[in-house]
Amino acid sequence: MGGDFYTAYTVIAVPAALYGTGAPGFFAIPYCIFIYPYMLVVLPRLWNVCHRHGYVTLADFARGRHGSRALSIALALTGILATMPYIALQLVGMREVISALGIYGEWPLIAAFVILAAYTWTSGLRAPAAIAIVKDVMLYIMVIAAVVILPAKLGGYGHIFATASAALSTHKPAASIVLKPAQYWSYSTLALGSAIAIVLYPHTATGVLSAGSGRIIKRNAALMPAYNLLLALIALLGYMAIAAGVHTADTSSAVPLLFVKMFPGWFSGFCLAAIGVGALVPAAIMSIAASNLFTRNLWAELRRTPMTPRQESSVAKVVSLFLKFGALAFVLFVKAQYAIELQLLGGIWIAQLFPTIVLGLFTRWLHGRALFWGWAAGMATGTGLAITRDLKSSIYPFTFGTHIIAVYVAIPALLVNLIVAAMVTLLLRAMGRPHLPDATEPEDYLPVEV
Repeated sequence: MGGDFYTAYTVIAVPAALYGTGAPGFFAIPYCIFIYPYMLVVLPRLWNVCHRHGYVTLADFARGRHGSRALSIALALTGILATMPYIALQLVGMREVISALGIYGEWPLIAAFVILAAYTWTSGLRAPAAIAIVKDVMLYIMVIAAVVILPAKLGGYGHIFATASAALSTHKPAASIVLKPAQYWSYSTLALGSAIAIVLYPHTATGVLSAGSGRIIKRNAALMPAYNLLLALIALLGYMAIAAGVHTADTSSAVPLLFVKMFPGWFSGFCLAAIGVGALVPAAIMSIAASNLFTRNLWAELRRTPMTPRQESSVAKVVSLFLKFGALAFVLFVKAQYAIELQLLGGIWIAQLFPTIVLGLFTRWLHGRALFWGWAAGMATGTGLAITRDLKSSIYPFTFGTHIIAVYVAIPALLVNLIVAAMVTLLLRAMGRPHLPDATEPEDYLPVEV
């Protein structure tokens, strides 16, 4: 789960946000704090019912719980669309690492892609699960060394914060190491909306549903705050890069350039390798998750003929390979900024699964058909608001009289989703339309002894 959530792009993007915009980049810290109690409540219950019925994806659960084929297909498409730019961003992270070593061109990135494709094809989920342990050890060594050695070299944290504050104040627009009142709403809604979304990503579900029991998931969730401490320390690397005099127009390269500048060659190579391994693990899990959605919830639904587990595995392997090729092509031929912008949309889209999955785990009040129309309304609202911002920001400023409140787009889109789902449910009940069949039973949600 840690290897899944904390990716190479996390190591690069969170400090990059502080390097470029200051305090708002810290949203990742409360966002992760929101996640852990949310995980403890939701994920073991999800595992229990999916284990009893053999569900492998969230779309499987939606099909069984709500009885709607259209809803299942909609969720599968949403998961695939949201995951593709996420995979591309892992390759972007690897490219930044390679560029920091002074190696330019396409071949190093293609070599990294071949490694990713080969070890996923041969070992499936076991390979990234095992390598996640190696990644974690390397990242902890990297971060502990960075937070001890770099402040000593840069004159201490007081000097680092003072230098960062002075440098950020010269940005256009001016940034700060402390949140401004106008940023409170965007900061808090971004943290809340991101927490809602992360549990619903296909790669999160793949890691969770492959666990041995709900008790194991609880134990993992209880240990996850150790990663949040790590993330808080990683975030400070953005300010250290400013204090170290790292100058780059591409904020994503700030951390790799910091390591190359401040550490001996052998240790900077170790740190960059840690980030590279941190890209391989989640990219592998993401491609497996997306291929499962295609195989089980799109291909199987369209052919209407049950596949054997061996057939499912064969198709999923091929699809996973094609998804990796698509991500590689995206990185090679499209600007990295587009991958970032599509990733912003992905977070907005994936949050629209909340009523179907999370609420569906605890209640069946919402009608299956109503959930589909709620999903459609939420997707349209979120995409429309993001497009009005030219896909350059996921924050939308709403005007209420003389007040402007900027919020993360996923939140108003989810509110529209819930309102439409509730209204359509009431309408269907008034028309006497019964709920679609539910394949699950109340006892399915109780803990399973394994």
